[in-house]
Amino acid sequence: MEKVTAPVGDIREYKNELRSKCKQLRTGMSAEVKADKDRKIFERVVSSGAYRDTDIVLTYVSTAIEVDTMAIIEQAFADKKRVAVPRCIDGTRDMEFYFIKSMDDLEKGTFGVLEPAPEKCVKAYAFEKALCIVPGLSFDMKGYRLGYGKGYYDRFLSAHPRLVKMGLCYCSCTCNELIHGRFDVCADMLATEKYLRKCSDQSKTEQGRTDKTDGKKGR
Repeated sequence: MEKVTAPVGDIREYKNELRSKCKQLRTGMSAEVKADKDRKIFERVVSSGAYRDTDIVLTYVSTAIEVDTMAIIEQAFADKKRVAVPRCIDGTRDMEFYFIKSMDDLEKGTFGVLEPAPEKCVKAYAFEKALCIVPGLSFDMKGYRLGYGKGYYDRFLSAHPRLVKMGLCYCSCTCNELIHGRFDVCADMLATEKYLRKCSDQSKTEQGRTDKTDGKKGR
């Protein structure tokens, strides 16, 4: 992605400009291109050690412009893993995760996003060794993310530091470095259509190739 220069002293303007660019890149993809990228990301996620070694998958339920998670959820069901998805708590900037057994357990909730119906689901409390699949409009090479600005995931991840965190993003929306604050939580790894990268080691990817990023469009 092309570099966005941060105005001195105005991080909010910088982030809003970057959000706009990322949304444009995503809405500009054809359905066929998006489906192909989603399939490749799906394959990287479910073939990863982080996915293979966990019994619990926490994941967002994707919207039209996000990396698809529906296939990941269905695969987790098929692999007999427990799946939990988030529900926003009314009147707060916090969210809770509930275990679901099928897509029928979902209903339209905050911001029009599908959320677990509390009367059908069991709230998740313990996340020992769980894999948390994290959404983001953009990620950088250290695993820092640009969300939608509400702070739901940063709050949740800060409260559960032992989660294994995997960000999902299209390569065109990644960048070399994002401006981040002290309360921002970085992902442990980043999955795109081209690689699965361990963010704690910037010289390697789980797929075995070196990732060289110059911060420009594409990579």
